[in-house]
Order: sequence, then C-alpha cells, then structure tokens
Amino acid sequence: MEYAKLYETDREFMDIFDNFALNDVKNDSECSLPEKTRYEAVLAALIGCGGTEMFKEVLSEALEGSLLGAPEVREIVYQAVDYLGMGRVLPFLYAENEVFLKAGVKLPLPDSSTVNSDSRLEKGVEAQAQIFGEHMREAWKAGKINRLLGENCFGDFYTRTGLSLKERELITFCFLMAHGGCEPQLTAHAKGNMNMGNDRAFLMRVVYQCLPYIGYPGSLNAISCIDKAAE
Repeated sequence: MEYAKLYETDREFMDIFDNFALNDVKNDSECSLPEKTRYEAVLAALIGCGGTEMFKEVLSEALEGSLLGAPEVREIVYQAVDYLGMGRVLPFLYAENEVFLKAGVKLPLPDSSTVNSDSRLEKGVEAQAQIFGEHMREAWKAGKINRLLGENCFGDFYTRTGLSLKERELITFCFLMAHGGCEPQLTAHAKGNMNMGNDRAFLMRVVYQCLPYIGYPGSLNAISCIDKAAE
C-alpha cells in the first residue's frame, strides 16, 4: 500500500508520528482503550474528518487482527450518513467494500434491519428514550425534522443489529468530534454517552485515541464539550 512507502520516502516523519500515535497515546496507561473499542472510535473519527486513505489502512489492520468484524464496520459506516451526510460518507462505502474484498469478505453482508415502515418511528423513539431520557418520547412531535430523527436516524439505524446502543453513541460522538462545527450536538451526545455508561474518563480516552488522526483543535473542543456535559 502507499502508506507503507512513506517509511522509505518520509522515514523521519513516520518515526515521529508512530511514536506519538503508539507510545504517547495508544500504549499509554492514561489513554488506552480495549482494542476493539479503539478501532471503533478511530474508524468513526476518520469518517468524520474525511480521512479515506487512513480509514483503509486502519480498517485493514483491524480486520487482519480480527479485532472488528465486517458487520460491525459496516454499521459504523452506515450510521455515519445520519451525522455527516451521504456526500461525505459515499467514499467510505467504496473504501470499506474495497478493503472487505481484499480481505476475502463475501458481499453483500446479511441484512441487519429490525424495523419496517410501520415500526421504525416507534422503535426509533424507544432508542432515543433509552439514551436521552423519557422526555424524548414526545420529541418527534415538535416538527418534521424531529420526526425524521426518530424515524430515520434512530429508527432506521440505531435499531440495527451489529452494534449496541452504547457503541452507537460512542461512534456518534466520534463522528461529531472529528467533523467539527457542531459542538451543541457533540455536547448532547457526550451526555448521551454518559447516560449509556460511557463516563467522562472513558470519553477522555476516546479523545486521546482519536487525537493523532483528527488533530488538536477538534480534540480540545471535544474535551470542552465533555466537561460541559459532565456539569
């Protein structure tokens, strides 16, 4: 892959980056996460920042180490559409399928939907209530976009198999953190994570693991949102 060639053309830089990403962050006891969780967070953050080529590198690594399965990765990419839009996510649909095929994954994967046109709103609202509280059961009535959030974002995607609600809130936090410019939503989903058991200390570790891939400004903004949500 092209990435490997950088060790020939830009060895000095790669030594600096690897020391930062691995020694300063990944393997540091104050920053570390379980490997599966780390890959979920980093892949979601790379989608959020538009890092297609790095996404392919990290995904290949995750699949080779059997740290994530194809169904889990697919759910990360699919859910990203609600928070980043198809314009940003389409290259990642291509990228994941490219990596899957190289890894011998048979496509298409089995369907993972658990709702239909009659149940998507009800099930979506139920997911919202589990994450954000009982007041969300009436939120869909506030306007068209609120109904679409219930039906599409939470109904069509959060109800799918492959990832738990806790994992889905984690990747949503990472999408928004890496995307930038949506701090009110990032704060809300930091609180949603906390409600699901992903506490402040956990979210701080998530930020650290994503820092090498999204940079300092977005990471510092995320920390401010975590602190605001914790209040």
